[in-house]
Amino acid sequence: MKLRFFLLSVISILLLSSPAKAARLESWRFDPSQNQLNLTTDSGVKPKAFLINNPTRLVIDLPGTHLKSDTIRQRFSSTIREIRIGKVDSKTTRIVVELAPGYTVAPDKLLIKGDSSSHWVVQFSSIERVAVNTSLAPVSYTKSTEEQTPILIGDNSTFAGVVSLGKEISQLNSQVKALMARYSYLQPGMFFLDLETGNYLDINGEKIFPAASTIKFPILIALFQEIDAGRVKLNDSLVMRRDLMTGGSGTMRYKRPGSKFSLLETATKMITISDNTATNMIIDRLGGKAKLNQRFRTWGLQNTIIRNLLGDFKGTNTTSAKDLVRLSALITNDQLLSNNSRSKVLDIMSRVQNRSLLPKGLGKGAVISHKTGTLGIILGDAGIVQMPTGKRYLAGIMVRRPFGDARAKSFISQVSRLVYGYLEHSRLTQLPK
Repeated sequence: MKLRFFLLSVISILLLSSPAKAARLESWRFDPSQNQLNLTTDSGVKPKAFLINNPTRLVIDLPGTHLKSDTIRQRFSSTIREIRIGKVDSKTTRIVVELAPGYTVAPDKLLIKGDSSSHWVVQFSSIERVAVNTSLAPVSYTKSTEEQTPILIGDNSTFAGVVSLGKEISQLNSQVKALMARYSYLQPGMFFLDLETGNYLDINGEKIFPAASTIKFPILIALFQEIDAGRVKLNDSLVMRRDLMTGGSGTMRYKRPGSKFSLLETATKMITISDNTATNMIIDRLGGKAKLNQRFRTWGLQNTIIRNLLGDFKGTNTTSAKDLVRLSALITNDQLLSNNSRSKVLDIMSRVQNRSLLPKGLGKGAVISHKTGTLGIILGDAGIVQMPTGKRYLAGIMVRRPFGDARAKSFISQVSRLVYGYLEHSRLTQLPK
């Protein structure tokens, strides 16, 4: 017994003395059309930034953040000469945005703001022309001795710019991590957000996964935006071409090439039975992958990219749990769709036939509008949950698994049950007595 207590004490000391896990730069993307840089890390980081002149460079440091690769250099537009990403030291990743010769930006024209502690947006609101000085030496990644003008970092008090964030739910975090320890062979990423309080659970929410069929969720929203704009109609007829027909889930592939379907029927099959051929027909009707990806970026979905038509059996299309919840947050806060289109979208998504993931963990009377995704190495589910009391929360979970491992289903449903149970209990404890 004494030996047992001694070992427990040693383990406790080692855990307490271990350094905190470093964050990792998960992804970054610069949009030249908006002069906007998006940075995502796999856990919370508070950036530091300053401006240096001659040439104008915005330097952003991410303390306690690991860079997966060596130094990255990429050239962009006529105004943004280059973006460089490297390491200042073993604990700091540095991003240098160098403007092209003849351009500068005033400190008050820079906005750096987070929509969560792991997603930061850098907006260059006004880049101006100045006289060119061509006698300047290249810039290194080491700490500069030049004059540095600090840049104010905005808060991260809102998620997706529309939901006021509360606090991370520590009790739920502990419960889910205990569950993860039992399923150590799985690699999950998840984000759940209580719309009533803004409180949230974020475990690897920005981690990038193969999207599988969860990519059909943002495609559906893009379609209904086109409907709202009057460019397409639900009773439009689509012709199923041979080059759009594919295997995997769905029944439309068994019809003859040249068969016609209404846009509504095609979109409904894309979601409810996850029809891959239907999805390809919708992608084609919306102008293709590049146009959809551009639209996703304007919504702030930095990890959601279509690289190949469905079925994407190699998992090249990507997303993250937090991206899918961002989309749900925008929808529930009337940012993307008309009331009529939002109602139609939620109705279609409430009829998804796969009920084995998030729905399995919900209480009686709860309603979920969601989209699942399944590949041999991936399971995912994301959507909007309404409890019988009217309380709503947003859910997103992606799980990388050993190929075909059915235990990932059980893990997702148990996480769903933990979240639902916690939110149901927390509401009851907040009621007046």
